[in-house]
Amino acid sequence: MIVNGILIIVLLICIVTDLKERKIYNKVIFPALLLAFLYQAMTGGWNGLQSAFFGFLVGLGVLLIPYLLGGMGAGDVKLLALIGALKGTVFVLNTAIYMALIGGIIALFILLFRKGVIERIKGILYFLHARRYGLKTPILLNKEALTATYPYGLAIAGGAFVSLLAKGWIIL
Repeated sequence: MIVNGILIIVLLICIVTDLKERKIYNKVIFPALLLAFLYQAMTGGWNGLQSAFFGFLVGLGVLLIPYLLGGMGAGDVKLLALIGALKGTVFVLNTAIYMALIGGIIALFILLFRKGVIERIKGILYFLHARRYGLKTPILLNKEALTATYPYGLAIAGGAFVSLLAKGWIIL
């Protein structure tokens, strides 16, 4: 399918640029978005265009609040909106669920394998022990631990690949 091919190419490009430069470029997203709307209109008529538009809005809506709160980049939001425009509402919602799971796993690995993991674990255990006895103490985390980020485009692409596999589409 042409749509799956476009999706895979865009995801692979976005993975590389997000890992290397921490950016997802508009010059990749916008032409693919135009192709998505044109393809859906040509193959499905008004229904296809409507499906692409609602998928776009759902994909945009899923990550809009995290973006507005400063926890997500604009490229990540546009990438998920593009996935919705290409594949529709149900696919983008499935992708969002897998994306969240993969993003959580990546975050856990980053927390466990970054410098200072022993101090973080001690702080969390101290916090839990104090709460057990009714003491309200802050979790002892340094500012770096609270502001650390990672390329979330990897989680979005992983969620899309898992969604493709779940639909029975063989990637390779």
